[in-house]
Amino acid sequence: MILEEYKKRASEQEDWAPGWEAIDEIFDKLYPNQKPLHYGTTFHERSIFGGDQYLDGYSIYQSPNGYKHLLTYGMTELYTDEEAFGGKWSRWGYEMTIKLKEDSNEDCMWAIDMLSNLARYTCTQKRFFEPMQFVAGNGTSLHIGVESAITALLVVSDTEAEGIDTVHGRVNFIQLVGITQQELEVLKEDYTKAEVLVKNMKKDNPYLITDMKRIKSYL
Repeated sequence: MILEEYKKRASEQEDWAPGWEAIDEIFDKLYPNQKPLHYGTTFHERSIFGGDQYLDGYSIYQSPNGYKHLLTYGMTELYTDEEAFGGKWSRWGYEMTIKLKEDSNEDCMWAIDMLSNLARYTCTQKRFFEPMQFVAGNGTSLHIGVESAITALLVVSDTEAEGIDTVHGRVNFIQLVGITQQELEVLKEDYTKAEVLVKNMKKDNPYLITDMKRIKSYL
């Protein structure tokens, strides 16, 4: 698509969201004929209007492999913006995902709060995440109020959702994986062990699902 075609469609379709459509295209292929549960932030809550929310919404898909697949909307350019057209990266260049071993969508709400906080961190501190980075917590369970050995996060490329080139630039999908405090301490000493950790985890958990009941450490 060239700029003139982009401008023409934008003028003809006020609610056109090409970035959003591109994301949905990827997940529609992963989960054909599935309508995800979607949570949208209200306009007055969004940072662009003075609020404290830096994401426009979240979707939760039910994987046939037995987990919930959460996805953010808003780290990339979702709506029409001529200045964003043809860029190398669509805003931050990625949307975040996490795969949870939870029975219900309600049990995933803590993770949505966490994703919201990570988006706020990136947008306010101007620090983005990349695969094989770790995100340290405060030594307690990621799920506040629920005891767990999972206290931190490792960033990887989503094991299933492939990146896509959009009219606003590249969009990748980075997956957050819950890790134990023991694993985190090893990574703090030698961050190059992240690839070893992923390799070891995938032997038991090829989709890198975050299981808050996990106590086994892989480093």
